[in-house]
Amino acid sequence: MSMPFDQIQMEPAYRKVAAAISGRILDRTLREGDRLPPETELARQFGVNRSTVREALRELESNGLVTRRAGSKLMSVTRPQHFAIAGAVTRGLVMHDVTFREVWEALTLLEPPIAASAATARTAEDLALIDASAERFASDNAATEKAAHGAAEFFRSVGSATHNQVLMLAQEPLLQLLEPSLRVMIDDVPQARSRIMTAQRKISEALRARATDDARSWMARHIRDFRKGFEIAGIDLEHRVTAEPG
Repeated sequence: MSMPFDQIQMEPAYRKVAAAISGRILDRTLREGDRLPPETELARQFGVNRSTVREALRELESNGLVTRRAGSKLMSVTRPQHFAIAGAVTRGLVMHDVTFREVWEALTLLEPPIAASAATARTAEDLALIDASAERFASDNAATEKAAHGAAEFFRSVGSATHNQVLMLAQEPLLQLLEPSLRVMIDDVPQARSRIMTAQRKISEALRARATDDARSWMARHIRDFRKGFEIAGIDLEHRVTAEPG
């Protein structure tokens, strides 16, 4: 008996409209800030109902590709924000039951090279932001939630100093998982806060001196400390990580 054919999947018309518009955006025919035609005109051009166009635009908007600017009835092309892109990846990782160990291993591979790159590419403005995030962590010493957020923000500020959007987008889903993970551990390990502050200071000094090897080395130590913190707190590294809602 011959192998049967799979049934043909019929794609909704609004998905085809959304794909056609997104294709124009991704090949740069439509640029950021360009306005799309009115819904009635799009419906005429595609040969579909206006409700189909509206549903397509809603999907594109949820993906961060278009938005309706204040005071305008027309949709405009926009650029998806890093947090929105990373948020979808973060939710996917949570749904795949990633563990503390997996997050730690990924940070181990990613963050030291990011620190080394930042030591080369950083500007005076970047250093100011990095120092400010370290100061916020120290000043938020009494608040667990703010301390965990401050620790993640330090990583973000170092990533931003690379001026490499791919690296920034690669690290963001991990940082969105790191922050709630830190809240589980940070107050159960007495030396955690002081060790984080020391590592942040040393990394900042290496970045200021453009010392790539020192920046890489101290970031690697910083990441190793997170694993030690979980072990000292008696937290199972195979425990599944959760993410912030939203």
